[in-house]
Amino acid sequence: MATVNVAQRLDLTLRLVQGGGRISVGRLAQRLGVSEMTVRRDLATLEEQGLVRRVHGGAVPTRARAGEDGFAARESWQAATKDRLSAAVAALVEPGSRVLLDAGTTTVHVAEHLVARAPLTVAALSLQTAALLADRPGIELLVVGGRSRPGERSLVGPLALRTLGSLVFDCFVMSIGGVHAEQGWSEFSLDDAAVKQAGLGQATRTIAVADATKLGVRAFSQVAPLGAVDAFVTDSAADDAGTHPNGPRTLKALRDAGVDTHLA
Repeated sequence: MATVNVAQRLDLTLRLVQGGGRISVGRLAQRLGVSEMTVRRDLATLEEQGLVRRVHGGAVPTRARAGEDGFAARESWQAATKDRLSAAVAALVEPGSRVLLDAGTTTVHVAEHLVARAPLTVAALSLQTAALLADRPGIELLVVGGRSRPGERSLVGPLALRTLGSLVFDCFVMSIGGVHAEQGWSEFSLDDAAVKQAGLGQATRTIAVADATKLGVRAFSQVAPLGAVDAFVTDSAADDAGTHPNGPRTLKALRDAGVDTHLA
């Protein structure tokens, strides 16, 4: 498997372990579509970085460091792929739009590319994107209130939901933990899933973005059925059944549901 796919797989493995609390090697292999030997090797890599702790038959998150390692650990993984996806997402946003920008490592890259689409009004759902967009020419920045989720700095909770309920957006750029042909869009955190559901309800159009490893994945909390999203941007590897067995089937389901899919 190419290096690019190894890094993406490590990203997803870490999120599955963190989201599940304790997860078996067999379950990880099933969710990722790889061998148990590959999972064990990946878990060893993550354990060396202090991100997970291996236990008999599986792994658990290192909760003592989860607050500092969630977003930071994933931020540098596959930066080139995330940047390519983000450029494709930004190209779909019309200048003059009111944009709700989701939290996540990919959407930080989206924020950088949105500057070139100014003028825009951008409501940020994470502290990272808010800091990046502050004082940028042509960007009117709104910071959605709420609780900052430790380790991720995504803005969640009742205050964030009330704020979103009082606003209307032309476009919601939504990051996602998993997209499945039958189960639709899903997320690893209940809090993040609730914010995404609110964003979907307040936006005229939603553009989802995720790398190819998220196709075929069912994360912990369902967000919405496939047809709730208007466009989806992923990397071209999603159409390669050799590296992503669930990719082509998921892409077909998305197209059948009327989702405009873009391979970057």
